[in-house]
Amino acid sequence: MAEPYYITTAIHYPNGKPHIGHAYETIAADVMARYQRLRGREVRFQTGTDEHGLKMAQKARDLGITPRALADEMSGHFRDLFDKLNISYDRFIRTTEDVHHRASQAIWQAMEANGDLYLDRYEGWYSVRDEAYYDESELVEGQGDEKLSPQGTPVEWTVEESWFFRLSRYQEPLLALYRDNPDFVQPDSRRNEVERFVEGGLRDLSVSRTSFDWGVKVPGAENHVMYVWVDALTNYLTGLGYPDETEDFSKFWPADLHLIGKDIVRFHAVYWPAFLMSAKIALPKKVFGHGFLLNRGQKESKSLGNVTDPAELADRFGVDTLRYFLLREFSFGQDGSYSAEAIVNRSNSELANSYGNLAQRTLSLIFKNCGGSLPPITGHTPKDNELLAHVERVISKEMPEAFEQLAFAQALESWMGAIFACNAYVDTQAPWALKKSDPERMKTVLATLYIAIAHLTVAVSPFIPASSRKLLDAMGISENLRTIEGISSHWYSPLAESDFLLAKPEGLFPRLEMPEEAAV
Repeated sequence: MAEPYYITTAIHYPNGKPHIGHAYETIAADVMARYQRLRGREVRFQTGTDEHGLKMAQKARDLGITPRALADEMSGHFRDLFDKLNISYDRFIRTTEDVHHRASQAIWQAMEANGDLYLDRYEGWYSVRDEAYYDESELVEGQGDEKLSPQGTPVEWTVEESWFFRLSRYQEPLLALYRDNPDFVQPDSRRNEVERFVEGGLRDLSVSRTSFDWGVKVPGAENHVMYVWVDALTNYLTGLGYPDETEDFSKFWPADLHLIGKDIVRFHAVYWPAFLMSAKIALPKKVFGHGFLLNRGQKESKSLGNVTDPAELADRFGVDTLRYFLLREFSFGQDGSYSAEAIVNRSNSELANSYGNLAQRTLSLIFKNCGGSLPPITGHTPKDNELLAHVERVISKEMPEAFEQLAFAQALESWMGAIFACNAYVDTQAPWALKKSDPERMKTVLATLYIAIAHLTVAVSPFIPASSRKLLDAMGISENLRTIEGISSHWYSPLAESDFLLAKPEGLFPRLEMPEEAAV
């Protein structure tokens, strides 16, 4: 039986169209999901939209439409983008779904049954933009007497009747969780931040609102709607059929990975495990808070006029090129910067010149010199074995170790090292010269390259799925071979001895030209 693997993104807040940050996180999750499928695991990959809360209600009011109409329109934009980016999600969840309301009310009742909810009066600072409450000590000074949240967003003094969650009860259990499971929050810098926050003391959390009604109704208190984060976090359970004891829930929960932005780590690493402890539900295995994607070193904002439509980037540079660049250019846990020049340079130097050219040269030599038939192997030399061992080490050891740490750039660095080794092998073996001096040796060299290229194309397929599929199709690699185990099997000789013929090779990655405007 295949080992299950459950990965989620944060569900995206659709009070506006999706931006490059939404694309970045979802592409990363998709790469991880595809990689786990390559390993033969049964993957459940969930993303979606978080459609309740005061921000949505206010935005809809400003537009003169209902919150539901706004949610329907904007959620559609997210789904369209993810389909364009070749995101292989198994479930796109919307928090306006009836099944999600039912799940949210069920976890509320479970927390209430545990004695962790009580009715009181809330007075304190609230950020509408963050949908978050802040203690006075966390605020920073803005212009004049203005107070801002730690994220730099406006806060307002809020007074209303509210249900509270006994978060203070969970300070020690949470600290024990971080101590006993150091990988629960990653990278280490995020875990340290979370631990410092919890060590500073936890106050009970306001978890309902009465000043607006766009949300999940509190069971038994219909004039209250749940705090949007209680509702939003529950989506990870809803998608598996909670509160019913479904086959999906028993198979995939607890989640293997919640992949989120660093700005919402507190909600996922403090509030969420506390809610689950209260409801007596198993905790997820890992929460990873990635960094921000910066446009030429600056955070994108409408006021700066530098907000990028990821769909336009995909149209301009290609979906696979964008996917590869975003996870290759910088370390995933840290902030990183992008620009049109960086995308063009990275694509041309690595995808077009190194990888694409390697495949084109090799397949063209086979097409030209062997009539499209795959050449037989007459005996490997130490140089052949050295190259194949390098490729095997990258696929079976270096890339898996990098994926385990979500070090996508490191995985691609190892992969590119194997591509460089293949290109060096071509140059030193010079199969075009061997055609006259030793045609049998030429065939073995080309066969060795064919095997290496197939292995490396399967390994990189999570990052560039469409391009990999195109090349593997052209190479006659059947679907059952397109896994780590499958491509490691004895497949070359049976394929070479079949009636398969290579068609005339086509370029995989055309060289990109710099856009006329310098800025993305």
